Amino acid sequence: MKFKRMLSLLLAFMLVFSLAACQQNEVEEPAEVENEEELVSAVVQGEGNGKYGTVKVEVTLENSEIKDIKVIESSESGFTEPVFSQLIQQVIDTNSTDVDAITGATLTSFAFINGVKDAVEQSGAVLTAKEVQAGEEKVEDVATDIVIIGAGGAGLTAAIEATNAGAEVIVVEKNAFMGGNTNYATGGMNVAGTKYQEADGIQDSAELFYADTMKGGKNLNNPELLKVMTENSADTLYWLESMGADLSQVGISGGQSVNRIHKGPGGMPVGTHLMDVFGNQVKNLGIDVRLNTKAVEILADGNTVTGIKVENKDGNSYEINAKAVILASGGFGANPDMVVKFKPELEGFGTTNAPGATGDALAMVEKLDVSLTDIDQIQTHPTVVPIINEMITEGIRGDGAILVNHEGNRFVNELETRDVVSKAILDQEGATAFLVLDKQVYDKASTYEKYKNQGLLKEAQTLAELAEIMKVDAATLEETVTKYNEAVKAKADSEFGRASLEIELITAPYYAVEVSPAIHHTMGGVTINTSTQVINNSGEVVEGLYAAGEVTGGVHGANRIGGNAITDITVFGKIAGANAAAFVAK
Repeated sequence: MKFKRMLSLLLAFMLVFSLAACQQNEVEEPAEVENEEELVSAVVQGEGNGKYGTVKVEVTLENSEIKDIKVIESSESGFTEPVFSQLIQQVIDTNSTDVDAITGATLTSFAFINGVKDAVEQSGAVLTAKEVQAGEEKVEDVATDIVIIGAGGAGLTAAIEATNAGAEVIVVEKNAFMGGNTNYATGGMNVAGTKYQEADGIQDSAELFYADTMKGGKNLNNPELLKVMTENSADTLYWLESMGADLSQVGISGGQSVNRIHKGPGGMPVGTHLMDVFGNQVKNLGIDVRLNTKAVEILADGNTVTGIKVENKDGNSYEINAKAVILASGGFGANPDMVVKFKPELEGFGTTNAPGATGDALAMVEKLDVSLTDIDQIQTHPTVVPIINEMITEGIRGDGAILVNHEGNRFVNELETRDVVSKAILDQEGATAFLVLDKQVYDKASTYEKYKNQGLLKEAQTLAELAEIMKVDAATLEETVTKYNEAVKAKADSEFGRASLEIELITAPYYAVEVSPAIHHTMGGVTINTSTQVINNSGEVVEGLYAAGEVTGGVHGANRIGGNAITDITVFGKIAGANAAAFVAK
């Protein structure tokens, strides 16, 4: 019995020891550890779809950190260079593609960001985002000869001319890039009496240009300002060419009695082309352009301006003291409240304008009692793609496209002034119409290929197939095009009186896009004299204050002719720059 009791105790002890040992082993056994992500070093290309096509980037990764990004292919507008630069810096600083798009360049921003994402995914790298302590930009008051509000076509023209005249210039731009509405200009520049017109056998003159524009503006144009624009148009074109512009191709636009619109090379949008030219001049001349800098107040001593107050992207303000101020901030076509204030019947209309066209200057000049001219004259562009508000250039009609309604019939002279064509479209079923063209017209400008790449132009091999896409009666559309082609052969449009009849629409493929009017240009603004000096309500000059471009009123009257905006901003921008420089040199 004693032996059995001892054996039981021994077995119990061994069992306890065994259990303890097992528990000890379980505690000491190392936990399973997930494999760490492999750090990737590679150079990889990626793609994203932009507004006008593919944006291709090359991303350099070192140990799964983005060290460099290059944009190696892009069909986006020229103004997007600073957009890419800012996005590249943000992505590298944060080691992340979770960055905000740049306002005013949303589609281009997403194309770049998606291109980087594509490259990173292909590399297999897993990015670890870095926190960046955003330091506020240091601000302090500065002084200069001339400060210019707005880095669009008018502002940069003035800056270049003033700098060449020996003045020190600062340009402020509230957006993240230069250009404003100039970036959106597609058609061309109306100019009279050029060597290019003469070479094509076109007889034109400043007087005829004046008459066409006055007629198009319903005789509301300021005669003195209009005379300055038309008489200085040719010299201004040659000045642009001296800086590298190519505006040698001449075509027709609505409201013109002769071929007068001078286009960019290869049908390139004129705004894109000129912004490339202006951008190069800004670099070459070392002009101080301050992006993300919004003018909020014009400083003055009595009736004499002394500079402006600005805010940077961090909301910090400082003063730019100057002997002269040039307003070149554009119109207010992207400010629906202001549009409705001055023209209530346009409530609900879309806009073709850049996001920055909000009429900031109108509030800033109030304390100076500045006079306004034609402020209720607001233009719609007749051919804008509904909902997305993408403008189809007037040049496409000048090149040979026709307009048909939902029944498949023509209903207007396509080359009438914008107000006439807009009204005609609004009178059709659904308040929309279709632009119809063939391959011959399509091949006339690279812009049209961009429309196709954007999915705007619908393509078909026959008119019957095109009619099916448009959801119009095929027989009617075919009859309409046949009748138009007969008018081209006869050089006489008995139905609507279209004068430019150059191309029979007979070459496949055929194209169509649905369009409707949208707010395009504000003809009214601050009152100026022929020296571009701003005038107050007492009829006096506001000393040291100049203005040029869409911020002004009087040049275009009740309706702007297509192609006259570029003429306006460059002619009067050049005058403003020269006169401001002379003023500060006194």
